Amino acid sequence: MSNQRTYTMEDVKETFKKKDAWWTVLLVDPVAARLILPVANRTQITPNQLTIASFIIGMTAALCFYLGSYWALVIGALLYHISFVIDCMDGKIARLKGNGTSFGMLLDISLDHVRVALCGVALTFGQFRLTGDVAYLYLLSLFLIAYFARHINALHLYKLRREMRKKLRKARKELYETAEAAGIALKPMEEEKEAEDKEEDEESADDGLQEKGTPKAEEAFAPLDVAVNSKTDLQQAFKSKFTTYMKIREFLLAKRIRMHLFSGIEFQMFIFIVAPILGIIKETILVGSFLLFAFEAAIIYKMWLSTQDFEREHDKILKAKESIAATLPDDPKTEKASGQPAKQTG
Repeated sequence: MSNQRTYTMEDVKETFKKKDAWWTVLLVDPVAARLILPVANRTQITPNQLTIASFIIGMTAALCFYLGSYWALVIGALLYHISFVIDCMDGKIARLKGNGTSFGMLLDISLDHVRVALCGVALTFGQFRLTGDVAYLYLLSLFLIAYFARHINALHLYKLRREMRKKLRKARKELYETAEAAGIALKPMEEEKEAEDKEEDEESADDGLQEKGTPKAEEAFAPLDVAVNSKTDLQQAFKSKFTTYMKIREFLLAKRIRMHLFSGIEFQMFIFIVAPILGIIKETILVGSFLLFAFEAAIIYKMWLSTQDFEREHDKILKAKESIAATLPDDPKTEKASGQPAKQTG
């Protein structure tokens, strides 16, 4: 008898992302969850094996797309959906069993991009081969630009968020050291690691950057309450401008659906599943690319507002630090703590 743990549906649901694309939440997770149970409980299939299986099925879908006949397109669409379902299983099983690896993550991401790119090439070039319509080649270029621009944009936004968090942590650290040099007792700063871990690329992460509060400093330096003890929400401007958006967002998040309603996932699914079945490949690539760019533009605007919130918060911390540093004696020993050069005499 094996002593292997028996997983339940509740265990599987705990591996779900707290928020995900609506296509995944509504059309993929209900199926994937029921497939994960027998795979996890009755087999030794690894996440990497699922990743490779998903890729092979995806390449079979690409072949069907290239053949280009109606029924080949329908079969290709079904295979692509199956490929995506399996692709959603590998990460969940890795989290469920705790057997995920860094290489597995790299393999999954790399093969995902290869699958999408090759399916896009196969679908459009297959139609060009059958019809001779050069418009499909232009649409292929549009598809590739839209898809990879979206992911490059997500990477840069992720780096920008990390940089803003890093600067805020550094500023708070310097403020803490200056306050300590001035004899103002502050509770040691709590790291924002939890918020950082939760925040992903903008496709799945639109939570504000927050930091738990700390007790008040001395009353003589009440501005510290703002600079140190208050939560840091870098989406204050956005939330104040779009209250209706926030209400809809909360409603969707209660169902695990993120507000980014047309992301890279929906872009793929409409082009590789809906379009082939309905026979509207040209129209779907055009409309899908427009929607993807539109949602990316909205995300960039949202990030721009966040950078303004960041600048305001960063300035508050610097001003609080300067106000404390001004009370310090002109002693070289305080130079390091205050970050201000000691005054020269004589």
